[in-house]
Amino acid sequence: MVTLPKLNDLGFFEIRLESIGGLGANLAGKMLAEAGVVGVGLNGVSFSSYGSEKKGSAVKAHIRFCDMDTRIRDTSPVERPHVVGVFHESLSKTVNVISGIYEDSTVLVNSTKTPDELKEKMKLRGGTIAVIDAIGISLEEKNRVNMAMLGALFRLCDFLDPEVMRGVIRKSLEKKYPLAVAPALRTFDRGYNEVVFQTYALPEGETMPDFIRFDTPVLGYETQSIGGVITNPGNSILKDLSISRAGMMPHFHEDKCIHCASCDNVCPDFCFVWDELPDKKGRPQMFLQGIDYQYCKGCLKCVQACPTEALASEREEDGYADIHRMPHRFNLAINS
Repeated sequence: MVTLPKLNDLGFFEIRLESIGGLGANLAGKMLAEAGVVGVGLNGVSFSSYGSEKKGSAVKAHIRFCDMDTRIRDTSPVERPHVVGVFHESLSKTVNVISGIYEDSTVLVNSTKTPDELKEKMKLRGGTIAVIDAIGISLEEKNRVNMAMLGALFRLCDFLDPEVMRGVIRKSLEKKYPLAVAPALRTFDRGYNEVVFQTYALPEGETMPDFIRFDTPVLGYETQSIGGVITNPGNSILKDLSISRAGMMPHFHEDKCIHCASCDNVCPDFCFVWDELPDKKGRPQMFLQGIDYQYCKGCLKCVQACPTEALASEREEDGYADIHRMPHRFNLAINS
């Protein structure tokens, strides 16, 4: 039986996966736990929490490992993880993905950035940052992000046996999806081999941020605004849906657009910005100005509906949405 590298006060080694619906974090957590329990003789448990929105909504998967002699009587969410797997880099915009980490915890991020850039972006004071371009690998291998993330997690959790995980992948897929086995194994192996990581010592004199429970309300009797106004309701013009994009986004080519509004008819989130302008004969017509990427969740229905290829499906690059965003001209609210 293997020895766990770290344990908390209850004798657990804990992992938390931060993701959005559709990237396979729930399945990844189950497969990770199975590889630890069945493969190397650990005691373990896995469970997930997610909202009713399913695809695109925030998902957390929680995994606990311990020795066989330790009983697991704690099924509360993992709040002090030894390892965090962030399946979607943009989650850090709205979710504190590194909440509760220790000064020697490992944070694995699906990103094309360097560990130094991610340390600055996530305001990490100490610990290990690991980076894997899971979206790029999954697109090249025509597989899913979770397989690449699992490969990287097995590289970081060296008490787990990657060969056991390959067996779990085969068992999970070969009956229903036999053609998916080889791509999944390639994606897993690339995640294992291509992950890069760097450790940062906590600067002398600094401490990690105080731990705050996940269910601590942001707005209370001391912190709410005057009148109890909720400034960012769940479904409003202030909502940012960009964290729901899973790697692909539409690019707008104005020179090919015939302003037919086919894209707007299928868009579920009113991403397209129009303006009334005179046509060549001076008649008022509606002309498409661009895409407000704040509301675009990357469903790509607009690309499929466009008859002239004015919209193209492209891999999302960092900063592209900010540079090419055409904001809606709302006069109903003020962003503070």
